[in-house]
Amino acid sequence: MRLLTRHSKSKISNWWWTVDKVNFMLAIFLIFVGVMLVLSASPSAAHRDRLIDEFSFVKKQGVFIFAGLLMMVGVSMQSMRTIRRLAVLGFLCAFIGVVLTYVVGDATKGAQRWIKFAGFSLQPSEFIKPVFIVVTAWLLDARKRAEDFPGMAIAVFLFLMTAGAVFGQPDLGMTVLISGVWALQMVWAGIPAWLIGLLFLLGLVLVTGSYFFLAHVRDRIDKFLATENEIGSQIQKSMDAFANGNLMGRGPGEGVVKMTLPDVHTDFIFSLAGEEYGVWLPSLIVISFAVIVIRTMMLSLKDNNLFQMYAASGLAASLGGQAIVNMCSSLQLMPAKGMTLPFVSYGGSSMLASCLTMGMLLALTRKNAVSEDKDNG
Repeated sequence: MRLLTRHSKSKISNWWWTVDKVNFMLAIFLIFVGVMLVLSASPSAAHRDRLIDEFSFVKKQGVFIFAGLLMMVGVSMQSMRTIRRLAVLGFLCAFIGVVLTYVVGDATKGAQRWIKFAGFSLQPSEFIKPVFIVVTAWLLDARKRAEDFPGMAIAVFLFLMTAGAVFGQPDLGMTVLISGVWALQMVWAGIPAWLIGLLFLLGLVLVTGSYFFLAHVRDRIDKFLATENEIGSQIQKSMDAFANGNLMGRGPGEGVVKMTLPDVHTDFIFSLAGEEYGVWLPSLIVISFAVIVIRTMMLSLKDNNLFQMYAASGLAASLGGQAIVNMCSSLQLMPAKGMTLPFVSYGGSSMLASCLTMGMLLALTRKNAVSEDKDNG
């Protein structure tokens, strides 16, 4: 315990007394909620996949969580300078991974987003999101520090390159999320109004084109716009889960819709929370993400550091945005996007990417993050 005393000079003690414990504990809470829900969904999911071990999914998730927590804590201990360097290296690796999906990617549900190796599937686009946000923040901050540095132009080029690579998989949901967070950063950085309008029109053309040329996108939008009698089976079952849960829920492990809802442990895990725990657990999940986003926005403004503001708020917006997309899809408030709920849904890529995002966020909002960066700079 001496390692955690205020007077200790150890790195662990410095981390403990400077890290934002509220956001850290909220991430732990969401992971715990995910374990409970994946444990409940694992037998039915294993049966559909014809696996012998009915708890194989929750066991794998335990491995992902252990690795993710080590990553989160390890990354959150780093200085802002290290986070910038890590983001650049991570962006190069993640972009190469996205490009590789075009060559050796595993096609599932009309999209080629995963690379399989050693029995696991890796989704590079999950990892490109947080590192791209930090790299963009660095470029925009450098532009403010040196007027002759073309940070804005490079940021626009990287965005077009990244969004194009992700969209081509195709992954419309992730493309829209990356675009939204990037646009938020650019607005804060003072992007010209004409460029905002041009990029908005370009995005509108791409989304419209996706409906006409991508069958799985058209199918999801048609189901979203369909009448009650024509709603797709997954969405209908998701809505049935919330109806079954009512106010207090059926009880832990007592959900019935999970037996027939294929992606209940991934894309529709929020529906399982609603069926088994009623209104209160989904409400706590919503509140947790809201607190993470709002608290991070407030913390990022304290030291008047532009890089910290662009990067931390962007990372928080990406977590909140992805959570909103997942939850709204489950509630039929928007077309299904095939996007996981951060920290909660089953999946190695989702868990590791969420922990990487939170690790960077915690590192950037530590109490002495800016002063350490100045000392090192």
